[in-house]
Amino acid sequence: MRLRLTSFRATLVLLALASVAAAQDPLPSWNNTQPKQAILQFVKTTTDPSSPSFIPLDRRVAAFDQDGTTWVEQPIFTELVFALDRIVAMAPGHPEWKTTQPFQAILSGDRATMEKFTLGDLEAILLATHSGMPVAEFQATVRDWLSKAKDPRWHRPYTELVYQPMLELMRYLRANGFKTYIVTGGGQDFVRAYAERVYGIPPDQVIGTALKLQYGYDKGGQAVLTESPKLLMNNDGSGKAKDLYLYLGQPPAAAFGNSTGDKQMLEYTQSAPGAHLTMLVLHDDPKREYAYGPADNLPETKIGRFTDGLYNEAKSRGWTVIRMKDDWKRIFAFEK
Repeated sequence: MRLRLTSFRATLVLLALASVAAAQDPLPSWNNTQPKQAILQFVKTTTDPSSPSFIPLDRRVAAFDQDGTTWVEQPIFTELVFALDRIVAMAPGHPEWKTTQPFQAILSGDRATMEKFTLGDLEAILLATHSGMPVAEFQATVRDWLSKAKDPRWHRPYTELVYQPMLELMRYLRANGFKTYIVTGGGQDFVRAYAERVYGIPPDQVIGTALKLQYGYDKGGQAVLTESPKLLMNNDGSGKAKDLYLYLGQPPAAAFGNSTGDKQMLEYTQSAPGAHLTMLVLHDDPKREYAYGPADNLPETKIGRFTDGLYNEAKSRGWTVIRMKDDWKRIFAFEK
């Protein structure tokens, strides 16, 4: 009995020590390299009222791109996978799609044609699958799809392919008075369907590409908002800076991206006086995730391009480049 009690006490001590260690390190999935030190230093100085870098609570805003920054974007965007599945599901109600591109290629499984889809083709697919239904119904459809769909590489729900280091960073920033925003080129209502559950970010702190809304009534006379097949705002590139101003009225204090589509968001963040944190994720770990650039001699890609020009701008402007391979101890929560 005494031996059991001693073993039990030893276990309690180990658990207590582990808890203390976790409390001391808010970013346990980050290696102790320059990016982690930059984050810790930024939070320390900007939350200390005696520091010249102090940021008042009303300016503590951090903007996160999503695809490739907070979750996996290769080999194609999750939202596009959803849209392709929706085309198949909606096809019975659209017999004209059998002879109309780009829908014909999707329904016939013509991968050669699909690989040549233009931006116009992708826009037609997204407009067809994201419009025509009440916002609440669309978000319910997204949540239902996410509960069933699985990534073909990891065989896990797409919402589990979130980067654990970024989740820790979001929590750490929020614990120190920062509001965290998702600022994505993806669909605003698509991301709002799961952002709170996955990131702890409420719908009003999601800024994304949005369609125009139509106001109407259901059969019971209740007000209903329905997305129309017309673009309201394209939240990519310079659109991210513009929409941040429309939502916030000021630049964020911190911004995190991974591609040329995030360049202007980081520039806008840096345009305000005072302290700021600007970081880019470089995907250079093909074993645990993917490797693509083409910066730093990494493979070329059509999705989430981190170009040599962006890499050079990061150097000249002092933006921190996060290298997955060296700076992240683990990428996903399910890693052992």
